[in-house]
Amino acid sequence: MTESSAVEIEIATRRLTAALDALESAVERRRDADRDENELATRIQALGADRSRLADELDGALVKARKLERTNREISDRLDSAIVTIRSVLDTGEDG
Repeated sequence: MTESSAVEIEIATRRLTAALDALESAVERRRDADRDENELATRIQALGADRSRLADELDGALVKARKLERTNREISDRLDSAIVTIRSVLDTGEDG
């Protein structure tokens, strides 16, 4: 083997090593990207579950709010009726 061939082999070996290092780095980056993608998918699923739970809680809160509004109206109507009755009794008592 000539010195020129040895130098060419050394250069080729270095290029091969550099290419293998670059490939290894690319593989590692791809693994990291896949891991990040899996973590993101897991987070998205968790957010979907949270959204569903929150939607259910909101529906329940809306139903409860409507019941409270209806009860509040009924109580207000009863109080108005009681006030009218009391005023009527007081007016009758003042006239008599």
